[in-house]
Amino acid sequence: MSREEVLRSIKDAEKKANQKLVKARNDASGIVSKSRTDAGEVIANGKKDAEASAQGILDDAHTAANKEADKVRAKGEKDLSSIRSQSEKNRSAAIEAVLDNFTAE
Repeated sequence: MSREEVLRSIKDAEKKANQKLVKARNDASGIVSKSRTDAGEVIANGKKDAEASAQGILDDAHTAANKEADKVRAKGEKDLSSIRSQSEKNRSAAIEAVLDNFTAE
């Protein structure tokens, strides 16, 4: 091999090495970009799932609170009905006591 052939062979090898280096850098850049995109999608999906889960928990708590409020309301209405019934029973006696008090004076 002559000197020119050796130099040309070295230049060709350098050129091929540079091409491989450029391709490797481009591939690495593409991988990083795709990883960033994938990470963004994973984060967005995770956030979406977390929000849906939180909304489900809130809905369950709201339902439970409404059930408890209905129980308290029903008990209150029952107690109120009992008080009204008792007051109606005592109304005649109360009226008589007031009238007796006025007539006794």
